[in-house]
Amino acid sequence: MKAEWQEMRIGPAATEPAFVRIYDGGAHARTAPVVLYLGGGAFQRAERPETETPVARRLAECGAFVMEADCTGASSNIFPEALERTFGLLASLNACRKTFGGTKSPLLIAGEEAGGNIAAGVALKARDQMPGELRGQILLSPMLDPLMVSGSIRRADEIGMLRRWSDGWSRYLRAACGLFHPYAAPCQCTRLARVAPALVMTADDDPLRDETLGYADRLAAAGVAVRRQVLPAGSGWTGLYRNEEGPWLDAVADAFSSFVDTLKH
Repeated sequence: MKAEWQEMRIGPAATEPAFVRIYDGGAHARTAPVVLYLGGGAFQRAERPETETPVARRLAECGAFVMEADCTGASSNIFPEALERTFGLLASLNACRKTFGGTKSPLLIAGEEAGGNIAAGVALKARDQMPGELRGQILLSPMLDPLMVSGSIRRADEIGMLRRWSDGWSRYLRAACGLFHPYAAPCQCTRLARVAPALVMTADDDPLRDETLGYADRLAAAGVAVRRQVLPAGSGWTGLYRNEEGPWLDAVADAFSSFVDTLKH
């Protein structure tokens, strides 16, 4: 069944409704993960994409219940509004987790590109305000460094993303304090201990490779359990930024299943 955007109110009646898309094959086990997924769009998407997000669909095919939230569209792509709305949705999803999964379903947050930034920020906020509830975070080439000074980012022009990412950061960080807030730019966070375990993925020809791996290294140095995977150049990974499917999706599916298995122990 095709996943369609729908307005949904989750949690208390006072909670502001959110636009979400549900991916649910209905055949998962009582321990199947419940995943809040955040798509990309460089904080600039003007409208919700009509096509399904390939990664969200694939995670559901792996047996997860996946709720994709509209977090980087025109209505909510500014810090801190985007992060606060997403955290509220995660907390509400956690409160009714048994409705969508089972009694032992782990709660996860996942995101790609701009959505990966928000996922990382929400994971930090969850560590601070709902400790122990978020079991894992999945970061697929997250936008983490608003200064855009890594070595690999120089290749962004080759795939037509340099200006888009620069403009996206300017839009997201309209508030002057955003640049220095750890929830807005997780790569600048100096307190990473006890954040949820992470699966971090990128590719050798990915312009966001260096900041992605740098964050993975800092998480590991803080004692966080981290699984990192770097796909080889030419794997088609940068199709992630164009909502394109490719063989790299199989690698994401395998890494996700393996990561979830580690959370059971």
